[in-house]
Amino acid sequence: MNAVLIALLVLPLLGAVLTLAPVFGPDRAVAGRRALRLNTVVTGAVFLLTVVLAAGFDQDEPARMQATTDVSWIPALHVRLHLGVDGVSLPLIVLTALLTFLCALYSEKRLPGGDARGAAPDEPRPSAQAFVALFLLLEVGMLATFAVLDLLLFFLAFEIVLIPMYFLIARWGSGAKVPAANRFILYTLLGSAVMLLGFLLIGSKAGTFDMQALAAAHGSGLSHTTQVVAALAILVGLAVKAPAWPLHSWLPDAHTAAPTVGSVLLAGVLLKMGTYGLVRVLLPVVPDGATTLAPYLGAFAAVGIVYGSLACLALSRPGAKGDLKRLIAFSSVGHMGFVLLGIASLTPVGVNGALFANIAHGLITGLLFFVVGALKDRYGTADLDTLAGATGAALYGRAPRLGVLLAFAAVASLGLPGLAGFWGELLAMFGAFDPADGLSRPAFVTYMVLAGLGTLLTAAYLLIVVKRVCMGDPEQPAPVAELADLRPYEAVSWTPLAALTLLAGLWPALLLGLSDPAVKHLLGGG
Repeated sequence: MNAVLIALLVLPLLGAVLTLAPVFGPDRAVAGRRALRLNTVVTGAVFLLTVVLAAGFDQDEPARMQATTDVSWIPALHVRLHLGVDGVSLPLIVLTALLTFLCALYSEKRLPGGDARGAAPDEPRPSAQAFVALFLLLEVGMLATFAVLDLLLFFLAFEIVLIPMYFLIARWGSGAKVPAANRFILYTLLGSAVMLLGFLLIGSKAGTFDMQALAAAHGSGLSHTTQVVAALAILVGLAVKAPAWPLHSWLPDAHTAAPTVGSVLLAGVLLKMGTYGLVRVLLPVVPDGATTLAPYLGAFAAVGIVYGSLACLALSRPGAKGDLKRLIAFSSVGHMGFVLLGIASLTPVGVNGALFANIAHGLITGLLFFVVGALKDRYGTADLDTLAGATGAALYGRAPRLGVLLAFAAVASLGLPGLAGFWGELLAMFGAFDPADGLSRPAFVTYMVLAGLGTLLTAAYLLIVVKRVCMGDPEQPAPVAELADLRPYEAVSWTPLAALTLLAGLWPALLLGLSDPAVKHLLGGG
């Protein structure tokens, strides 16, 4: 199984290198189609390998690190090539491979920057080979982040994703794409630099960067001051990527400008890298620092939940000229606030809820961005006022399948029981209701009440969006000559996300059975 895990990382890297070889032919259009097909084949093979990895995973011992590789890499710095998966990282690896494969399938028919045939008339035609190279390099970084068990390797994997995502936004995005990409790279690079300082402090004091050894020590050998300083640096760096309020301001611009597949991966995977780091590094490695900072993290999380919901309400009102992609981006600030609140509780219930909410958010928001991206392709805009009203989308009448998918994703996002969005938020609030010893219960109960208010506000703005976009009079003249309903390649790309959203909602033990023993192991000094 360790060979399978290594292959997961090597295969997309080889695919990215292959795009540089002169094997696609001199004709640009033919070369582009072949490169996009290569993207689908490689990401499909990676997804199959993750299925093999999951099938071979010993579910009786999810707290034990499995499929491990541990060899010396840079002896002078005590850096080891240490890989492995447990019940915390396995679901995120599978989610990453699934989303990248579905995005590759979608891109084969709908290449960002216009359509499958090329770019908009006033822009140079985007290179499909460059897109595929960046896309596969992005997959390498995302998968490696969840598989590595060395702090410096974690930092390198964390950084690998930044450059491909920057170019995907700046080159294949729309609107103010270059300023949005610049803001994305500056925020995340600054956060990563701060995080690296925390890693170096831990490594210098503990004498190792090995995450398993550091978790087993559970702060032993690190003074309280060292733990607090390191925890603060790590928390700030990871909170930028999460994103936590008030370090979130890069996210709405990035989502608004990013191509559809960029938004799907940004929301579905990149945001999870920050919260995963909090669970994998912050909680077990510097537990005293985590306990000291947890009340502040909980407060910022609660504010972020309410703030994100109020921002979405403002964007959803008539006449606000709210961009639907921007609205979903702000909704991610609120949803990730639940994840951060669960982590801040420092309880197995809360952290399990946070990990469940991570997966649920990746499935649901990925589906939302796919559907909204399709609407933007059809209308040429994601402006909510254009998509609403009697002469707007009226999806239930004009494109009923698109309307049903949008409504399904919306009610899943608002936390309807029986769908994936419900369990993570509920468990995070349970964790806040009874936080770990040493934390102020009145403060966390207050955070829980604010989170409960956020669930009501979330339901309000999502139902407003469904009403405005899906309802209307289909007999009125449409703002576009023809509104195509769900296309076959869209159905293939989106149906797995809808099915898994329903499966996770009806069978939460599928994820919680993996994460619960691993979380208890980490919190107990695993």
